[in-house]
Amino acid sequence: MFGRLWTKYNAALETNPLLIKAVTSLTGFTLGDILAQKFVMPDKEKGYDLMRTVRLGSFGFLVHGPTGHYFYSWLDKQIPGTAMKTVATKVAIDQLLWNPCFGVMFFSYLGLAEGKSFADIQTKIKNDLTTAVVGSWTVWIPAHFVNFRFVPSSQRLLYINSIQIGYNIFLSFLGNKKVDEPEVVKEAEAAVTSAVDKMK
Repeated sequence: MFGRLWTKYNAALETNPLLIKAVTSLTGFTLGDILAQKFVMPDKEKGYDLMRTVRLGSFGFLVHGPTGHYFYSWLDKQIPGTAMKTVATKVAIDQLLWNPCFGVMFFSYLGLAEGKSFADIQTKIKNDLTTAVVGSWTVWIPAHFVNFRFVPSSQRLLYINSIQIGYNIFLSFLGNKKVDEPEVVKEAEAAVTSAVDKMK
């Protein structure tokens, strides 16, 4: 059963890589937020927020999937190979250049989807971008060493999204927390570390 699904997934990935990677990211971001809201840090007062999941899922489909497809394809063409020096260079580019760009896209998209002003979005980025980038290093630096060393180029976004399900718990809370809720970040960091450890 799983083998047939895997074969069909890879066949679809070959014929329509952009769409399949976008759908893969949609699935990863949706599952991450559902897990965050339902099981990891549920809000007993407000309950489950469907629109929040829709916003995050649509970000995965419209932004994360397409940009990840083009960025990692470009990176593999510019720096081919799996030697340790090559892998380290790719990880550095991903985490020092792409990661902050991704954070800006993430906070901007969620802010616009929620109808926030550009001033509010700018404040959000100023307050939380560094936390998002630095907080991601404990997960993504080792994850991308495995990614660039062992994972085929066509499978990168699938691998990333499998890790992303746990990491999205952190992004979900960071993206939706208010400016005056710094304690949420610490709780979310602890939650995502626990979730990712269980996935290893």
